Amino acid sequence: MGIAASSFAPLVTSAARCWRRARDERQPTQRRLYDLLRADDLGLLSPVFDSLLRLWESAAGRRFEVGRAAFTSADERMLLGLLDGSVQRRQCIRCTASAGSNLDCAICSTRIMLALTITSAAWPRARSS
Repeated sequence: MGIAASSFAPLVTSAARCWRRARDERQPTQRRLYDLLRADDLGLLSPVFDSLLRLWESAAGRRFEVGRAAFTSADERMLLGLLDGSVQRRQCIRCTASAGSNLDCAICSTRIMLALTITSAAWPRARSS
């Protein structure tokens, strides 16, 4: 992918946890993601993460589970693996061809957007959740 997983893991994990909280609280997910990401000038990633996580749930047929504090969930580790290319979607998520294609596109789009927005200055620290 051209970008090290370690450089985007805190961002992806924080975004996933924010998204999960918003969904559970029936709040607008993109707005909550934007509020989280704007401080680091990454607000434009809010629809990217919203789409990725919605399509993940659609393909998996279940809710995305998040971890707590420094402990990542199996779903978070899978998502990070999908984004860094160490995990293939077909190996971990059984779904229809349509749902799989949609998720594959979201994964590729997210990779592109991460590569375009993450710099050594962006998202300089792990966020607590």
